[in-house]
Amino acid sequence: QVQLVESGGGLVQAGGSLRLSCAASGRTISSYVMHWFRQAPGKEREFVAAVSWSGPSTYYKDSVKGRFTISRDNAKNTVYLQMNSLKLEDTAVYICAAAYVVVRFPGGIGSWGRGTQVTVSS
Repeated sequence: QVQLVESGGGLVQAGGSLRLSCAASGRTISSYVMHWFRQAPGKEREFVAAVSWSGPSTYYKDSVKGRFTISRDNAKNTVYLQMNSLKLEDTAVYICAAAYVVVRFPGGIGSWGRGTQVTVSS
C-alpha cells in the first residue's frame, strides 16, 4: 500500500497562508484519488479536499472553498494543499489520505499519513 508523509505545517497568523505537501512512496499517486482530512483536538476527523486523476476534478468542504486549493503532481508523486486566508477554525492536524474513489468520510480511506499540525493564531 502507499505510504504518505506530510510536511509544511506550522504556526501562521490569521489571514496568512501555508502550503502543505504530501509525499507518497511505495505506489504512485496516479492510482488514487488523493485527499486531505483534518482533525482538531476533541473533534472527529473531517473531509477537507480531494483531487481525482480524471480532469482532474477537485472537491472541497464548503467552508474552505475559495480559500484552499488541492493539486497533484504525479511526476513528483506528491499532492499539495495550498491554504490561503486562514482562519482560527482551520487549526487542526492535517492528514493526507488515499482511496480509489472520492471519499467524504474517513471510514472509506485506505491509507493515511501521520499528519502535520497547522495552528492559526490571532
